[in-house]
Amino acid sequence: MAEPDLYKILSVNKNASTGEIKKAYYKLAKEFHPDKNPDAGDKFKEISFAYEVLSNPEKKETYDRYGIQGLKEGAGPGDFPDIFGDLFGGIFGGGGGPFGFGGGGRSRRRQRGEDSYHPLKVTLEDLYNGKTSKLQLAKQVICSKCHGEGGKPGSSVRCTTCSGRGIKVTLRQLGPGMVQQMQSVCPTCRGEGEMINEKDRCKVCSGKKIVTESKVLEVHVDKGMKDGQKIPFRGEGDQSPGVETGDVIVVLQQQEHDTFTRKDVDLSCTYNIGVTEALCGFSFVLKHLDGRDLVIKNPPGQVIEPGAKKVVLNEGMPVYRNPFEKGNLIISFDITFPQKKFADDAKLKELETLLPPRQQITIPEGENVEEVSLNDYDPSHRGRNRREAYYDDDDDDDDEPGVRHVQCAHQ
Repeated sequence: MAEPDLYKILSVNKNASTGEIKKAYYKLAKEFHPDKNPDAGDKFKEISFAYEVLSNPEKKETYDRYGIQGLKEGAGPGDFPDIFGDLFGGIFGGGGGPFGFGGGGRSRRRQRGEDSYHPLKVTLEDLYNGKTSKLQLAKQVICSKCHGEGGKPGSSVRCTTCSGRGIKVTLRQLGPGMVQQMQSVCPTCRGEGEMINEKDRCKVCSGKKIVTESKVLEVHVDKGMKDGQKIPFRGEGDQSPGVETGDVIVVLQQQEHDTFTRKDVDLSCTYNIGVTEALCGFSFVLKHLDGRDLVIKNPPGQVIEPGAKKVVLNEGMPVYRNPFEKGNLIISFDITFPQKKFADDAKLKELETLLPPRQQITIPEGENVEEVSLNDYDPSHRGRNRREAYYDDDDDDDDEPGVRHVQCAHQ
């Protein structure tokens, strides 16, 4: 069957910017999301696949040059994890994945270079609203002058020290009939297995076959991404002749927020109110992560207890890759009580008439009943009692501090 046109699926032209592609995707995803349009499941998968390719500069370039077949041939283990697996289940035909990618028979891949990881600090606002950042890094690339040969064509000769293996083997006598074999990187060719005469070496890379250059990556932080989430850039790692280039992986590091705490797709915060607000209702303004002012109200009579939690629905974090859905905002309330003697006795009695009646108790009578005082708690007085306090007072009258004199009676 004919290959699908990913640009037509998103209704954008080939010169569309990343912002236009993202805007088109959000519009179509909202229209064909299965929650709102249950019969458009396949259409939603097509839209998601098209956005996955066209929103990634590397994948988009591969698709523009080679089409779907180019994506197929360039996909290796771990590539397109959300596209070529069971998620899309062969929506464009073929078995084992879309376009028939999932089967065996893949040719053996050459050695692959290491991936490099780079942290990117983001705020909670960045993860809520989305952001595009530029990351500058230094990377090794194959020398364009000698094309990774290190010198003139045919100037490389096999290292005579290691016979082209890049490894030097030495034998060490441990004792009669006992020999230890040791391997190390060949010091002559530095593990390359070949050498280039100094006069034939490339003047740009000095025979190293690679040079260092600066690279600027445009990192798209989508709405709803999380702390620790990885954004891969395929084939942007350090290059080396004869080795498949690894990836650059950007790892998001969320900074702490002064107001909100995130847990999955929910946001939480703590707000302090007074007794009057807790009993008689309140309204306050909360600045959200996108700059909106949320007016939070609680009607009179709806008493807020200390530690109470209330929920504002659909005001949490956007859901990743489905930003039209959001979690909830959870508000915990702390209550500040008035200071001592905030009103005279007459006002307190008047206030008591407005409050629920106090609990009635019966005070017992008899010699076993003792009325005690209620004092403010002071941790430094822990373990002291009245007997110790009495002796401390008695010590103040003695000649020597801390010594208690006892007068004995004579008969």
